[in-house]
Amino acid sequence: MLLRLIAAGNRLPGWVQEGYADYAGRLRGDYRLDLVEIPLGQRTGADTARAVAKEGERMLGHLADKPYVVALQVGGKSLSTVQLAAFLAKRAEDGRPVAFLIGGPEGLAPEVDARADLRWSLSALTLPHALARVLVAEALYRAVSVLKNHPYHRA
Repeated sequence: MLLRLIAAGNRLPGWVQEGYADYAGRLRGDYRLDLVEIPLGQRTGADTARAVAKEGERMLGHLADKPYVVALQVGGKSLSTVQLAAFLAKRAEDGRPVAFLIGGPEGLAPEVDARADLRWSLSALTLPHALARVLVAEALYRAVSVLKNHPYHRA
């Protein structure tokens, strides 16, 4: 099953690249995680809405295969690891790829949020988009480890 992480931002610190690569690299076989980096829109003065809209257009452009879309939002649904595992199992039955979308500093464009099939919250805290990328990769690896009865997850 293809899991795609579509994330705004492409000039991130090394620890983000390393953390993401570690967990994504563990996902092989039945579940694999691919990263699509969306360049941040040009922020000029107080007009950040235009930059966010440009990021949104780029994200939507990567949804041509009609995946199940999960928007990462502070106000989204909180999922336990076991619930996330059940979600992945259900999506695997459907046969559609799943796209997880992480916005930039100002969040996701309204058009992207409107396209979401699910809004998922990693935490009630507002997290930096770079950290969210690593957390999503780890959470997906942990959920897949539950599905495969791998000892990584200790409930």
